[in-house]
Amino acid sequence: MKKGEIIKVSGPLIMAKGMEEANIQDICQVGKIGLIGEIIEMRGDVASIQVYEETSGVGPGEPVTTTGNALSVELGPGLIAQMFDGIQRPLKEFMEVTKSDFLVRGISIEALDHEKKWLFEPVLELGMDVSSGDVIGIVQETKVIVHKIMVPNGISGKIVALEAGHFNLKETVYALETPSGLKEFTMMQKWPVRRARPIAKKLNPTEPMTTGQRVIDTFFPVVKGGAAAVPGPFGAGKTVVQHQIAKWSDVEIVVYVGCGERGNEMTDVINEFPELIDPNTGESLMERTILIANTSNMPVAAREASIYTGITIAEYFRDMGYSVAIMADSTSRWAEALREMSGRLEEMPGDEGYPAYLGSRIAEYYERAGLAIALGSEKRQGSITAIGAVSPPGGDISEPVTQNTLRIVKVFWGLDSILAQKRHFPSINWLSSYSLYLPEVGKFNNQELNMGWSEMVTNAMSILQEESQLEEIVRLVGLDSLSEKDRLTLSIAKSIREDYLQQNAFDDVDTYTSRQKQAYMLELILYFGEEARNAMNLGAYLSEILEGTLQLRDKISRSKYISESELTKFDLIKTEIKQVLKEIVANGGMDNHA
Repeated sequence: MKKGEIIKVSGPLIMAKGMEEANIQDICQVGKIGLIGEIIEMRGDVASIQVYEETSGVGPGEPVTTTGNALSVELGPGLIAQMFDGIQRPLKEFMEVTKSDFLVRGISIEALDHEKKWLFEPVLELGMDVSSGDVIGIVQETKVIVHKIMVPNGISGKIVALEAGHFNLKETVYALETPSGLKEFTMMQKWPVRRARPIAKKLNPTEPMTTGQRVIDTFFPVVKGGAAAVPGPFGAGKTVVQHQIAKWSDVEIVVYVGCGERGNEMTDVINEFPELIDPNTGESLMERTILIANTSNMPVAAREASIYTGITIAEYFRDMGYSVAIMADSTSRWAEALREMSGRLEEMPGDEGYPAYLGSRIAEYYERAGLAIALGSEKRQGSITAIGAVSPPGGDISEPVTQNTLRIVKVFWGLDSILAQKRHFPSINWLSSYSLYLPEVGKFNNQELNMGWSEMVTNAMSILQEESQLEEIVRLVGLDSLSEKDRLTLSIAKSIREDYLQQNAFDDVDTYTSRQKQAYMLELILYFGEEARNAMNLGAYLSEILEGTLQLRDKISRSKYISESELTKFDLIKTEIKQVLKEIVANGGMDNHA
């Protein structure tokens, strides 16, 4: 340990001299009360330290001690269902130790419970040769997650000791004879957060991540191992979209990072998630969720670390072979923390005052997502899907954080304040959003559903685009100028918008729609449009069709409330559509109007 002395305090940035033996990214204890800080710049013997706690009351002359270690997270049993702050301090335990509802400075607390006993079951035997990433044994961490104890990175050797039983995180569970001698290991390992965990191979992802949100799964899907951005102005529903994905997506682990957002949003997560039942497992959602809370009233510098803490935990579970989704809400607040620290370091500012390295930092984060084969002889496949909310000031998506994010991610869910004002949620604009995964997902769904999914999606989107063009004509010369076929297109587009894309996150049935039900719903709307066009070709008038199918269209509209166990009702409605339109053609049409 090397001691230095504070020479300058500037908010969360502290400068200390006498630090010539320290290194960039070393963790330090700052001041008499031992605040946690990280060295972010070295100039001669002067270190600039980013402090992760409130620095008021700390002054020049106070000591700084380096630990020689980088900012790291503890990885082992006990991570799931926990809530940490940006530097992995467990908030519940922190509150119990400090007897305070607020972060008390200078308190050192272990991230995981080192005393709790876990039942460790070996899966290998004595005498076997192992290398980095091999699974030595398992721990049933929650009812739905089996925690795999893996050989740490850079270690290989022969198993010379291995024991089953109940152990805590400090006790040795296995020992290896390595080229450098005998080494003992516990169930826990540490990993520096700013360094990506190594993998054997990165793969091209093709399997869609089903979110249960129709506008996303149908038009703008994301794959397991993909990356998506959700930019939108205040009040457009970014957080609700992320909550919905965290609740209903078909991944095995969710890491939710509340980065610089309002405290009440994290409160919603804490209150809602334990009560919600995961449709895939039948257990509470918290049994597969890890929360990282660094709300807007917490120290700014820790906000910058919180994203890395989250992605490192996600990588650890990916290495076990799980599909993981990480939600960052919001990366704009993280970028603001970068800007503040950069300003205090007096670095040359880039666009809108953000540091010149903003783009590379954002890219570095999203590049850690992906579908990969983990290290180890098992060749486990795991994925990380990164979904980042962006909060551009005034909803202006031309600002640097949004633009740098869109350069990296392949899915853009553009939230629209006009749709939000009309109470159309999710308020994802179907004309400006995009997904570059659409061809892969279309192929996958065509095989899975056996229903011509890609063709239905293309038809539905072309109807919505045609509606946009027809609305321009209506605004200029009025509705009467349109032909009956164009008016029918407007009617079908309205049905796609209101009956299909609009979804109620607070309705027990409508909050989640399976892939199968989505296909049935979309097919029903398009089938009605097709049959109505056929009826018009046979001589029926649009007014007759719209009057004669009023009840039928109401049934189509209410089909979103058909439960997942009653999907046969869709076939009955289809039969009824054919029958009713057949009667309209038989009773009306040209002969009636002659």
